[in-house]
Amino acid sequence: MPPKLPTVWTVCKFPDNVRHVTQGTATTSRTQAERSAATRGKLLDATIELLVEVGYAGTSSQAVTKRAGVSRGAQLHQFPTKESLVVAAVGHLVDRRLAELLRSRPDPDRGLETLCEAFTGPLFYAALELWVAARTDPGLHEAMIPLERKVGDALRLGFAEIVGDRMSADAVDLSIEIARGLAVSALFRTPEADRQLRDRLLPVWKAMVTQ
Repeated sequence: MPPKLPTVWTVCKFPDNVRHVTQGTATTSRTQAERSAATRGKLLDATIELLVEVGYAGTSSQAVTKRAGVSRGAQLHQFPTKESLVVAAVGHLVDRRLAELLRSRPDPDRGLETLCEAFTGPLFYAALELWVAARTDPGLHEAMIPLERKVGDALRLGFAEIVGDRMSADAVDLSIEIARGLAVSALFRTPEADRQLRDRLLPVWKAMVTQ
């Protein structure tokens, strides 16, 4: 076992009472940081739920704090504006979804199917709410620019890692745009009609983009 390195306590020879107070402060700080992270997580989860359920217009700060079970002051401390809250919530979900996707080790030969699945569920519907609202909301539009860059980078990274050398970088970008378009138009199809369309288009799509 390597020798125990000297600490600030042994070098400076602080009295025990000072040492205990300082260590107690560090413990308190860690606890405060954990509480802050927990509050942030509750706010982000509540925001995603509301975006999916009632849309951007219905996702008020008051509704979020009520759903999250936190005070208005706690919300303002974490996210001073609605724009910062909704953008952070979608960004948080992007990180989590990408990590889940890569952990699942999807079949590279089913890369396009996996990509299409990424444009479903809470992440897609929450992001869609923000895309539509940002068209007429300058503040949200400005806040969305870095988020869109992050989402695009995450999609390219995740999808490229799945398909490997089966597709060029341009084919990856093209596939992402096709998947996004199919997901938007699927809002106006029945699940059965959407499945039939994808089954018909996927072979053509794969032949077009794979090397």
